[in-house]
Amino acid sequence: MALPDLDGSVGHSFGLEIDGVQIKSITEVSGLKMEQDVIELKQNGPDGKYVIKKLPGRWKAGEVTLSRALTADQSFEKWVKDSQFGKMGDVRKGGAIVVYDYEGNPVKRYKLTNAWPKSLEIGALKAGDTSVLTEKLIVTYERLEVE
Repeated sequence: MALPDLDGSVGHSFGLEIDGVQIKSITEVSGLKMEQDVIELKQNGPDGKYVIKKLPGRWKAGEVTLSRALTADQSFEKWVKDSQFGKMGDVRKGGAIVVYDYEGNPVKRYKLTNAWPKSLEIGALKAGDTSVLTEKLIVTYERLEVE
């Protein structure tokens, strides 16, 4: 039996597109999740037995964490600063997290609706350390769709 070709499913790099601006240097994406409430309908069936049915409910908003090496690019900082000043009309953005293959071609897109930055964390600063400094941006969104 032949094994499936999974070469194309290896995520070689990730990017964030927000209102047409591309940030391709994302090194890690975590927490990407589509979820909805579950409604329990409790009733007695025609034969008098107690039955619990589970029905789909409302979609839940989510959060995703994006990590990248610290660069001179100020896009994360500007987006966070705008949200701190309450410019939510400018801050809520549509965008997508894009997975690229080894040749840089998009493999899959995860569309975010009304996304805005919740927090920005800079990695530990240690004198003499040879590891790469990172920044983590936590983005909250109202809906996630796979394109």
